[in-house]
Amino acid sequence: MRGILSLTVNNRPGVLNRITNLFTKRNYNIESMTVGKSEQEGISRMTFVVDVDDETVIEQITKQLNKQIEVLKVIDITNQAIVARELALVKILVTSQTRPEIYSVIEPFRASVIDVSKDSLTVQITGESDKIEAFIELIKPYGIKELARTGTAAFPRGMQMSYAKSATIV
Repeated sequence: MRGILSLTVNNRPGVLNRITNLFTKRNYNIESMTVGKSEQEGISRMTFVVDVDDETVIEQITKQLNKQIEVLKVIDITNQAIVARELALVKILVTSQTRPEIYSVIEPFRASVIDVSKDSLTVQITGESDKIEAFIELIKPYGIKELARTGTAAFPRGMQMSYAKSATIV
């Protein structure tokens, strides 16, 4: 099962290390994570996508995260309507014969070519993880020279209230 946790934390040195150590000590696998400044000064938002056996593990992770001093809020957004995006940069091997074909694959995905050279194209694609995976699978036969992906950035849609499995430490 794939779980998604959204955290707000104090933006201080060592916070990310302490949180990832919590996952490591309990043998939880982090599929992806993103961290960046939030809309509030001194506060960062973290999004963790974790591979777990069932929902009780997500609950346990949430409880453990809430014990961390620098963690202000933890929300399990696994089963909520969310806005989620990921970014991938893909350097694709090209020849003069394959270049038009590759452009025809890029277009329906609304990806952008951000760098061109004689033997490669670098493409930027954003969207949900499934879209990124589908693009990569279609482009693989041409040859992927390099691939870099961000983790999933996500939060609940609209004005959903996040009472369940959420806690705030003041």
